[in-house]
Amino acid sequence: MLERIHLSIIREVDRRGSLTAAADVLHLTQSALSHTVRKLEAQLGTPVWTREGRSLRLTQAGEYLLDLAERVLPQLEHAERLMREFAGGERGMLRIGMECHPCYQWLLKVVAPYLAAWPEVDVDVKQKFQFGGMKALFAYEIDLLVTPDPVFKPGLRFVPVFDFEQVLVVGSGHRLARKERAEPADLSDEVLITYPVDIERLDIYNQFLLPAGCAPRERKTIETTDIMLQMVASGRGVAALPRWLVDEYAGRMPVLPLRLGDGVFKQIFLGTREADAGTGYLEAFVDIARRTG
Repeated sequence: MLERIHLSIIREVDRRGSLTAAADVLHLTQSALSHTVRKLEAQLGTPVWTREGRSLRLTQAGEYLLDLAERVLPQLEHAERLMREFAGGERGMLRIGMECHPCYQWLLKVVAPYLAAWPEVDVDVKQKFQFGGMKALFAYEIDLLVTPDPVFKPGLRFVPVFDFEQVLVVGSGHRLARKERAEPADLSDEVLITYPVDIERLDIYNQFLLPAGCAPRERKTIETTDIMLQMVASGRGVAALPRWLVDEYAGRMPVLPLRLGDGVFKQIFLGTREADAGTGYLEAFVDIARRTG
């Protein structure tokens, strides 16, 4: 059976010019190397070398095996280097799942310095896991989950990366624009624009409207933040978003943030598997995210 050691011997003998030199490189004794070659030739039923005085000349079969060694061995050596880098956390694909619509803009600020610091690691964002991130994390479909609603379970680790305030966003010409804060009753005649998320997952309902027994006149769902804020700016409704995100858009379009009652405050967490603790490129992302946040 042809094995890797056979190809290594043939390549090194060709490179070094003798069995003795090849044996030194491969950390074999010359007798062990010679025995391995004789056994290979017996298995193949054809010689690999012929002797011409004190030198060796590859046979046609030997030339084929040398060509094979020059093609296969570099690939195996490269694969081994990659596996060592994977094991050391120096290379890989970081798959991120998002359970936070507005966090995409924040994520971009983290990804840019991360890619610069870890050029051998690629990043992929799985937005289809927006509402099933926990399952995806357990199933190894993603490596890291961005969520404002961590579920602490054995085998998972959640690290807070930044705090934020959820605010009501209104157009600059809206009737509430002159107020500093909104009360639940203020939304009773409003169209509330939200991301396409179940109501029980929306903080403006959980922490603001429902405890007061209030509800908006109508709820509309929009997937993209830009279109949502364009709708708010044009007076088509109001929305609830993180203050930091509204502040970024306020300089580009006529929208204003209002505090929701006494304030609705949240944290963004990064969730990982405990089994991945110590993985260099994963830990580095969490560290950069905390500093960026």
